[in-house]
Amino acid sequence: MKVKVLQSFRLKFNDQLLYIAEDKPSAARKFRNDVLVKLKDLAVMPYSNRKSVYFRNENIRDLVFKGYVIIYRIKPELNEIEVFGFIKYSNTL
Repeated sequence: MKVKVLQSFRLKFNDQLLYIAEDKPSAARKFRNDVLVKLKDLAVMPYSNRKSVYFRNENIRDLVFKGYVIIYRIKPELNEIEVFGFIKYSNTL
């Protein structure tokens, strides 16, 4: 499957990277690289993460990573994964 990163994800992700970089630029670079590795891994096992708690759709999934939730949509008919959401994880839903 092809992983497609949408603008909605990029904007929020880049804002968070800038915030982290204010304190420690090397931590921002490591976080960015770690997230990119996780996104590449989605192509191999897209259904390995939990069904989204934010949407009622089997093909929308939440990847929880270091206190953040990366939300993506699996489009099996197009053999594609769209990464569109990036939020700070919260236990209060």
